Amino acid sequence: MDIVRPEIKRKKQIRRILYGTGGLVLAVFVTVALSRLKPAAPTVDSATIWKDTVKRGPMLRDMRGLGTLVPETIRVIPAITDGIVDRRNMLPGMEVKANTVILDLKNPELEQATMDAEYQLKGADAEYNNLKAQLQNQLMQQRSQAAAISSAYHTADLQRQTNEQLFKYGLVSDLIVKTSQVQAQELEKQDDLAKKQVDTFANSIGAQLAVQEAKVNQLRALYELKKSQLDQLHVRPGIDGILQELDVDVGQRVAQGTALAKVAQPSLLKAALKIAETQAKDAQIGQKASIDTHNGIIPGHVIRIDPSVINGTRTVDVKLDGPLPPGAVPDLSVEGTIEIERLADVLYVGRPVHGEADSTVGLFEVIENGNEAVRVQVELGRTSVNQVEIRKGLQVGDTVILSDMSAWDNYDRVQLK
Repeated sequence: MDIVRPEIKRKKQIRRILYGTGGLVLAVFVTVALSRLKPAAPTVDSATIWKDTVKRGPMLRDMRGLGTLVPETIRVIPAITDGIVDRRNMLPGMEVKANTVILDLKNPELEQATMDAEYQLKGADAEYNNLKAQLQNQLMQQRSQAAAISSAYHTADLQRQTNEQLFKYGLVSDLIVKTSQVQAQELEKQDDLAKKQVDTFANSIGAQLAVQEAKVNQLRALYELKKSQLDQLHVRPGIDGILQELDVDVGQRVAQGTALAKVAQPSLLKAALKIAETQAKDAQIGQKASIDTHNGIIPGHVIRIDPSVINGTRTVDVKLDGPLPPGAVPDLSVEGTIEIERLADVLYVGRPVHGEADSTVGLFEVIENGNEAVRVQVELGRTSVNQVEIRKGLQVGDTVILSDMSAWDNYDRVQLK
């Protein structure tokens, strides 16, 4: 028969309690341990990233922008007067001289006005010559009258002298002497007055002619103006160069001031670069520059900085100091680099994708023989197109990742393979 043994049952219960307690403690331990583990570092393909090593030494600060070659001298030729396009003698792209007739205009009203002005000038000129002749004749008449009076005076004076001598010898009476003296005195006064009249009239001739001469000059100026306007219907560029634009067609009526054509001098070109406004703040007149025409590099210097911002860029004009390479023409696309300054001895590295001047950024520093990279905070200083100054956070010889690592912003460590 079976014998009941209570101690065995109690031992089994104790073992079950111990096992359950042990399992619970183990589960808590595992849970705590797992919660303290860091998430696994993601893996990044080394072939897809761009790295650079921190260096110390001289650093060139520069800025870069795209642009085009534009003529330094561009002349827009306006219509001097109203007219109708009669003939186009040149086409855009052709070489022209200063006196080349680009196109001809017609203006019948101007032609008639020029003819009328010419006739008015000829009439006024004839009136001037006629008045001049009349005044000369009057002057001659007055001189003739004055000469007759002068002759009569001298004759009377001689008669007075003769009568005075005869009176001494008693050959003539006192009355005759006094009469001759009075006649001589009167004729002397008339002679003096006649001379003054001649001088006064001679001096007045210039004033009388000046009035008519002013009228002649006024009509001559009007005629020269009309003649010049008529000649300018034959449109000329005024400078040697290349005809860039010819904006009118035969038969088209144009008003005074209308832009007819544009001429540029291709031998004198400058580069107009579009520089990002964040970089253009460092641009200064006179800074050295180099212009890449894709067929040669031309040295130059900054001559103008546009004060306005258009679409996030400012225009910087660079004068070319070297000869133009073959194929350099207006509107040619170019790349320009402007030298800002040369830093003598600084800590620098290649410029990261997200790295602005005077900012602090997180960069991945390569460690463990290139197998891992950890995030470090780096204080950046002055920047260039391809390089940036390091103020804090890195040392000479450190290698950092410069390419875009924003996909791993949530991680402070990555594996490199």
